[in-house]
Amino acid sequence: MTQWTRFGAVIALAAVIHAAPVAAQAKPAAKPAAKPAAGGAAGGEIALGDSLFHGAGNCYACHGAKAEGAIGPNLTDAEWIHSKGSQTEIAAQITHGVTKEQSKSGIVMPPKGGGTLTDDQVKAIAAYVYSLSHKS
Repeated sequence: MTQWTRFGAVIALAAVIHAAPVAAQAKPAAKPAAKPAAGGAAGGEIALGDSLFHGAGNCYACHGAKAEGAIGPNLTDAEWIHSKGSQTEIAAQITHGVTKEQSKSGIVMPPKGGGTLTDDQVKAIAAYVYSLSHKS
């Protein structure tokens, strides 16, 4: 391998290593449309929750871009694993997370998704998730 070939290989490897974290953080292309929540949430709160679910909350990383489940469970159906699915219970679940002992699948959900979400942001995400699972 010539010096220039090695140099080119090093540059290519550096580009791949640099691009990998960016690709891992890429936002999902498709996301479900928010439905009006029967739980009394305003459309603005649901829209904020949608934005947080697919952004800063990083919820989509485990629950999928369409919230239909991936590592974490499907959030669009009416089947709830850790509660009865009220908006208040969803917010509590997001706030406190799911420990390995509580998890039926062994998958852990860190409190507030492992982030630094505010209580108002948690409430907005809960409104969005509630709207997905309580279609009118």
